[in-house]
Amino acid sequence: MTKNEKVNFVINTLYKLYPEIPIPLDHKDPYTLLIAVLMSAQSTDVRVNQITPLLFESADNPYDMVKLTVEEIRDIIKPVGLSPMKSKGIHGLSKILIEKYDGKVPRTYEALEALPAVGHKTAAVVLSQAFGIPAFPVDTHIHRLMYRWNLSNGKNVVQTEKDAKRLFPEELWNDLHLQIIWYGREYSPARGWNLEKDIITKTIGRKSVLDDYYKSKKS
Repeated sequence: MTKNEKVNFVINTLYKLYPEIPIPLDHKDPYTLLIAVLMSAQSTDVRVNQITPLLFESADNPYDMVKLTVEEIRDIIKPVGLSPMKSKGIHGLSKILIEKYDGKVPRTYEALEALPAVGHKTAAVVLSQAFGIPAFPVDTHIHRLMYRWNLSNGKNVVQTEKDAKRLFPEELWNDLHLQIIWYGREYSPARGWNLEKDIITKTIGRKSVLDDYYKSKKS
């Protein structure tokens, strides 16, 4: 298969498996999505979805959020991990949204990444899922699969994002990054991986990855 044929195979397979694409993090608007994504760093979406309703019951907009102290926010979000940093970020960015943006979430990488505790991936998720602006946020699943599929060298997430944007059509980015995440969780996980179920890697996978898999099964 040529690189182009591999890319088309990935796209077609993912659209067959995920014609409707669920959003992993529960939210109701750009602000609650921003907070949920920030909270998801080094945590699971399941855990975040358990905790955000408790936080949003107290404050689901920046004006109510700044009425809480950093300590009060931290007490609520403690189960998601990294709560000291995340609670400061949530309080600090809420204050900035009120002061600079009339309480609204901005729609550019530059403005989002200037907010406390908001990195490139968080900004990309908000742009794509809240505003429909083409972005390709790379998480651990996408990073792993792009390497397994021999579509990126896997050196770092910055390179993986560049490769994904170069290979896949821009109008599909917002769907594909979510489809790849779901596929990674269901068919191509880091642990407990069954290649027989992973049709994409089995068909187009990097030779060294496939060789290692078969070796590990023999041993």
